[in-house]
Amino acid sequence: MIVLDENISASQRQLLQSWRLRPRQIGLDIGRRGLPDSEVLTLLMRLRRPTFFTRDEDFYNQRLAHARYGLIYLAVEKEEVAYFVRRLMRHPALNTQARRMGVVVRVSSAGLSVWRLNATVETQIDWQSV
Repeated sequence: MIVLDENISASQRQLLQSWRLRPRQIGLDIGRRGLPDSEVLTLLMRLRRPTFFTRDEDFYNQRLAHARYGLIYLAVEKEEVAYFVRRLMRHPALNTQARRMGVVVRVSSAGLSVWRLNATVETQIDWQSV
């Protein structure tokens, strides 16, 4: 399940939908608007294997990694969000729901920085394989 933070624009959500991805958005489809970060994590725990996409850098924290969800911080321009969501979903390292569980990822045009659950080092992955 793809879950978008409320800080992702309607145009980017619609673009994802046009690509046959079916995102759910906080404040629109699930949860309520203005949900504090701690409650977002609680909401994610109740959902079935969600991958949460946000532009809020506070979510890029190794301590937030959990086996029941994946957190993706999009360090990209707001007009590029949908493109990078789709690009991440196709990346061989993260292209299945199982591969996205227990990770905290920073997505940028340069590549991916990944913290895995219980890891001691951050992994860098480039876009070359896509």
